[in-house]
Amino acid sequence: MANSLRTYFPMLQSREEILGKIHGSKELEEIFHSWQEKQREEFLDFCTGAKGVKMLYDFCIKAILNPEIYPERLEELISLLLGKKVKLLKVLPNDNTRIADESSLLIMDFLVRLSDGSVVNVEVQKVGYAFPGQRSACYSADLLLREYKQVRGEMTKKAFSYRKISNVYTIVLFEKSTPEFHQFPDKYIHKFQQESNTGLKLNLLQKFVFVALDIYRKNQQNKSIKNRLDGWLTFLSSDAPEDIIALIEKYPDFKPMYAQVYEICQNIEQVMGMFSKELYELDRNTVRYMIDELQEENKRWKEQDKRNQEEIEHWKEVNRRNQEENRRNQEENRRNQEENLYLKQEIDRLRKELRQKQG
Repeated sequence: MANSLRTYFPMLQSREEILGKIHGSKELEEIFHSWQEKQREEFLDFCTGAKGVKMLYDFCIKAILNPEIYPERLEELISLLLGKKVKLLKVLPNDNTRIADESSLLIMDFLVRLSDGSVVNVEVQKVGYAFPGQRSACYSADLLLREYKQVRGEMTKKAFSYRKISNVYTIVLFEKSTPEFHQFPDKYIHKFQQESNTGLKLNLLQKFVFVALDIYRKNQQNKSIKNRLDGWLTFLSSDAPEDIIALIEKYPDFKPMYAQVYEICQNIEQVMGMFSKELYELDRNTVRYMIDELQEENKRWKEQDKRNQEEIEHWKEVNRRNQEENRRNQEENRRNQEENLYLKQEIDRLRKELRQKQG
């Protein structure tokens, strides 16, 4: 299959050529052997085309979807995900208040303004954060407040109108989605916006799109690429050579994007440096994900322990009441026995008196 990809991308180097360049440099050789065996094979497969391009490498996706260089690419992806044609107006500085750990865990984070004034944040996460809804809502609120301050600052108090504040879209693509999304194994795109329970229409400005790429891949197995959205999601989620070939044969305009990454791979020293950074960030992602999972598991155990303690206290109370009731029953039984004994003695006395009278 690597040979098949080389038919489309003749710049692909062979395994022997790449290893020759690595072993010809002491520095590159040290970097290469600092990786685990699995990571070395992944790097060689990536550069030779044995497994195709993994577009969600940080240096790949940022090069391919850079809105300042290729605005039409991000423009089309946003249009497909929002379900309407949009036009990028400009790229905005992403001077938000993300905490440091969150910023380091993002693969991609672009903020753009559309021609209709709307603001769109597009981010890709290699490993989904815990509490994706709450986190996205907080970030969306931060963007909305930023929009409000900007509009307020540009207009006099008399001229200010909330109508001037534009919609804020938050689009999140997960390479590995969080457990909530797997409750819907046949759905991979989820859209949210606030609605009333009465049908009253108000524009509350904040809208969300979540895309679970891992669930898309599972649903797409053994299926053909039907449309442009399928094309983009395949492009972002699959490094299988057969998928890459199927995509560029159906939509040839994706071919230059793959070629762009393979051109980067010509510079082995540069790509090894970027791959090392990728592995470092992946380790951080994994650790952070494990921490989140452990915290969630610890929270679940604490809640379960609380429920168990409450149940224990409940049964203790039930047992106390049963013991109290049993004590009352025993006391009542004792009184009944005493009363029965008294009645028996009284009957015996009456019988004795009756015999005496008859005798």
